[in-house]
Amino acid sequence: MSTNNRVVVSVTNDLVTDNRVDKVCTFLLNQGYEVLLVGRQRRKSPEMPRRDYATKRMRLLFEKGPFFYAEYNFRLFWVLLFRKANVLISNDLDTLLANYLAHKLKGGKLVYDSHEYYTEVPELVSRPGVRRIWLSIEKWIFPKLKFVYTVNESIAEAYKERYGLLPKVVRNISPKYMGNDRFSKKELGIPENKKLIILQGAGINIHRGAEEAVDAMRKVENAVLLIVGDGDIIPQLKETVEKENLSEKVLFFGRRPYLEMMQFTAHSDVGLTLDKDNNLNYKFSLPNKVFDYIHAGTPIVCTDLIEVAKVVRRNDVGVVLNEFTVDHLAAALNTLLKDEKELSRLKENCRMAAKKDNWEKECEVLNSIYPKIEN
Repeated sequence: MSTNNRVVVSVTNDLVTDNRVDKVCTFLLNQGYEVLLVGRQRRKSPEMPRRDYATKRMRLLFEKGPFFYAEYNFRLFWVLLFRKANVLISNDLDTLLANYLAHKLKGGKLVYDSHEYYTEVPELVSRPGVRRIWLSIEKWIFPKLKFVYTVNESIAEAYKERYGLLPKVVRNISPKYMGNDRFSKKELGIPENKKLIILQGAGINIHRGAEEAVDAMRKVENAVLLIVGDGDIIPQLKETVEKENLSEKVLFFGRRPYLEMMQFTAHSDVGLTLDKDNNLNYKFSLPNKVFDYIHAGTPIVCTDLIEVAKVVRRNDVGVVLNEFTVDHLAAALNTLLKDEKELSRLKENCRMAAKKDNWEKECEVLNSIYPKIEN
């Protein structure tokens, strides 16, 4: 295959549960490109699931902190420099430096996929010195980029205001979910005689409402909260559940492959997305779980963030909390879970919304960035 058809896609995660990147790689494959996805192998990373494209996970000495990012970008730079490829795709700011330097030396096409408003994430906002380093990298490289897309209009407009460059928008929408060969509740190990509330995702971190969700379960009647995913707040949540004797009300299932995770979601009566409006990244966010819930036919309870509330209200697929407290969340859940007629109406609205908001339609934007290769 010609070098012009080869693409290297890079991320800093272990590739297993990054569904957006998997969808982009699969799209590229269908467009006729030869794809290599590069990430990292952590000490506790699960086995890499089979993919139709090539993958490479680098084993690093450091797993977090500044030494990790320095080592990762150093290693990635050499991979990119000596890999024969004409297209480099950088996912998020933590891979951009290596991609940009390799691109400057070897030429070709550099594409930047910004999954979030990176320099405004709470982990950086709380550490201004570290944030300044990342912001300096972004200020140096971003204005020079020709091919950029991000996950929603709010983040695109924020980048335009900061750098005068308006990225295209490719929302992180789920592919059409068929729900074939669904496991039963018993097979999944979830209660069969309770209402089910789910909080899913690979980034269940601080300021994303998981703490309030667990606390609210003390007041939510005849229901169980399923936490399917991982993040830095999970150990604290498990301690709270044990300390407060909530082990029958809150169940943890860890990270699961996408289609398996979606089975938990499809069995659930309500899906939660509870990011807080206390930093610009979350304020502008549109988590992919919003569309996962819609495609699984699971009504949503969400905080009143710009992009999330817009989707929920426009499609009438759930409840937007005007105020986010433990008491308000518990009251909203109790009201919704008791109203079978309303749940059925919202589920039907989810099914209707999934027909018009899906990954297949988002690929029309990707098609303008990565044209089909005619063999």
